[in-house]
Amino acid sequence: MASSLWRRMSLSFSWKCSRMLHSSRCRLSPVHESALVQTAQETKAVEDGSSMFAASLMEPDYFKLSDTFSVQDLFDARVHFGHKVGTLDDRMKAFLYGHRLGVCIFDLDQTRFHLLQALNFVAHIAYRNGVILFVTQDRATMHMVEAAARSVGEYSHCRQWRQGTFTDSTIKFGCQIRHPDLIIMTHTLTSLFEPHEVIAEAAKMAVPVVAVVDSNCNPNLITYPIPGNDDTPITISFYLKLFKLAITRGKEKRKEDNLS
Repeated sequence: MASSLWRRMSLSFSWKCSRMLHSSRCRLSPVHESALVQTAQETKAVEDGSSMFAASLMEPDYFKLSDTFSVQDLFDARVHFGHKVGTLDDRMKAFLYGHRLGVCIFDLDQTRFHLLQALNFVAHIAYRNGVILFVTQDRATMHMVEAAARSVGEYSHCRQWRQGTFTDSTIKFGCQIRHPDLIIMTHTLTSLFEPHEVIAEAAKMAVPVVAVVDSNCNPNLITYPIPGNDDTPITISFYLKLFKLAITRGKEKRKEDNLS
């Protein structure tokens, strides 16, 4: 008896709520309706963008970067020259073709493979509107790095690195900072021939790093290592040209797909 009465009361309450929801008094105001429509459109745009991002990952060369350079171009840019054999880091042996006159020589076929992987990753970050930070402490080429970053609308840090910039930002600056989505390095050693501190900090904070690693460098903490010469200005100019091209193509493709 009690359960039957409770059921009738529940049905009556549900019917009244349904009438109230459909009555004119419960209609949304034009402002609220506009907000709902805008939210729905934004949700659809996000879903469309996600599908575009997924489609771009299915193609190995979505940004057509494989034709931008060849092994001959690497040779002409002197990418194959490493350091003296006595300074060789054992972790770089797998990337060497051999040595000549006491100088390590890189296998340019491997260099091309790793460079193309790195460029594709850079382009995908730019395609997703990520923040890219160029980092170096090489005084001979820092002006080139700064100019390259500025030309594609990205950022650079070419001075002394403050330890804890990524890991202890609240202590250093009094607030949390926005970490970059990618770090690009043309030189992984400091002027004292020690690994740049940003590499370890980026690894701790899960920030990917694309970096040129010479024969005397440690590639272990680099997300996308590019084995090659990191000293000659003409070589650095060659790398920067390719990085700029990858970023530009990623941003242009973003505009073509109406994602910006």
